Amino acid sequence: MSDRVSAPRVNLMEVCGTHTMSIAKSGIKQLLPEGVRLISGPGCPVCVTSQGDIDAMLELSSEKDVIITTYGDMIRVPGSVRGDSLRRRKSEGADVRVVYSPADAVRIAREHPEKQTVFLGVGFETTAPGTAAAVKIASEAGVGNFTIYTALKRVEPALRALIGSEGFNVQGFLCPGHVAVITGEAGFRFLADEFGIPAVISGFEPEDIVRSIGMLLAQIRSGEARLENQYTRAVRPDGNPLALAMTEQFFETASCEWRGMGTVEDSAYVLRPEYSGFDAAKRFGVSPKKGLLPKGCLCGEVIQGRLDPALCPMFGKACSPEDPLGPCMVSSEGACAAAYKYGSFPPEKGVN
Repeated sequence: MSDRVSAPRVNLMEVCGTHTMSIAKSGIKQLLPEGVRLISGPGCPVCVTSQGDIDAMLELSSEKDVIITTYGDMIRVPGSVRGDSLRRRKSEGADVRVVYSPADAVRIAREHPEKQTVFLGVGFETTAPGTAAAVKIASEAGVGNFTIYTALKRVEPALRALIGSEGFNVQGFLCPGHVAVITGEAGFRFLADEFGIPAVISGFEPEDIVRSIGMLLAQIRSGEARLENQYTRAVRPDGNPLALAMTEQFFETASCEWRGMGTVEDSAYVLRPEYSGFDAAKRFGVSPKKGLLPKGCLCGEVIQGRLDPALCPMFGKACSPEDPLGPCMVSSEGACAAAYKYGSFPPEKGVN
């Protein structure tokens, strides 16, 4: 990676929150050759969840005799009203619990048959099989007080939409290893085959990412465009057939809203009609409405790689991890949170 890349500037995009954090923590951007820029794309599942979905989740927490179960990152994501969040609802008496897997939510439902337990299903292809497995467990065990609010998304349609958007300027993709473990190499071949954009499936250690960047730059220098798999120790060409089959059995695809990107066709996993009894939105009659984005929040621009987090006028001022405007500053995989935690700040900002 010591060779210089001649102008014009080469933009490489990572599409994985774990990559974003690893890059920031290890200072990889400072090691890049002149003219090479790393930018973050829509790789944080919490960050891309629409404001309407967040508000619907908050609405569910107001239902009587309902236990909300969720991954930890969702607790502090702000609703349309500044300061509103699941954490605030919990402090006001709502029963909100952090779980480490959807199966934990099913267990809670079995332990509390007198209440309804809702699992907030947020994630990409990586978490969809586990959520499907939870529905399978509940269905087979007759756990009728368990439902999920589905906000699961597919990466491929989002990348297609991003590539087709006005002003798109990315010459190579670092593809998410976690997603590729499920989808296999096949899930990202379209980048090179259809769009002629070099792509590398990368692991998560700093050395994995540095090597993957080198592989991308080698393709760009030679004028090639193909998919390469750096993460061969975990990703197979055909992915995980059992996980894919589990997802296929319980979910079908539909269009859904992505924060900052609008409606993306076929990008959502929704429960198949035969399992609609486990759909929290239908059971409680809630749906994502047009949420009002917090004034000044530019998460949508950050998610699309159009704005460096530190260049947001709210960054580190009106928006911080202690008092976030949007999910990019909340999630442990968010680009704003990564820049705040590991970036360089003047002393007056109070960050070492």
